[in-house]
Amino acid sequence: MKNLWLIFFITFNISHAQIERDKVYHFAAGVTSSAVGYSLVYEKTNDKLLASAAGLGLSILAGVTKETYDSTRPNNKFDVEDLKATALGGLTVTVTINIDNLFNKMKKRKLNSTNPKYQKVETKNAIQVERVLIASNKKMKAYATFEIK
Repeated sequence: MKNLWLIFFITFNISHAQIERDKVYHFAAGVTSSAVGYSLVYEKTNDKLLASAAGLGLSILAGVTKETYDSTRPNNKFDVEDLKATALGGLTVTVTINIDNLFNKMKKRKLNSTNPKYQKVETKNAIQVERVLIASNKKMKAYATFEIK
């Protein structure tokens, strides 16, 4: 989540000088609504794909709702560019979270491929004792020992 906010603030500051202020606010609204949608759905379901879709969908819904409201006001219209800016903010969060998930998954695979999960230690009196690697990094390893009857 720290990376997400860092990207948001860098993008906000860089784009602020080159793009209309209104579009920057729409981008920020898309980032915020997508992050909230992702967090709420992932907390309830533990499904990353569903949470990503919900986050992106919520940012698009926020953009459509805002532009629909704006179109009802005098001297205003539905601005597709504003909707695109809001959706782009949501897409930025969704892609960032999924890239982070991919890196975490690759790190776990590497850790598991270099360390065997189970090792047979000894057998005595018809009781098999297994030593299971439960956590590991470069400096230490943690094992749990189980007796199986």
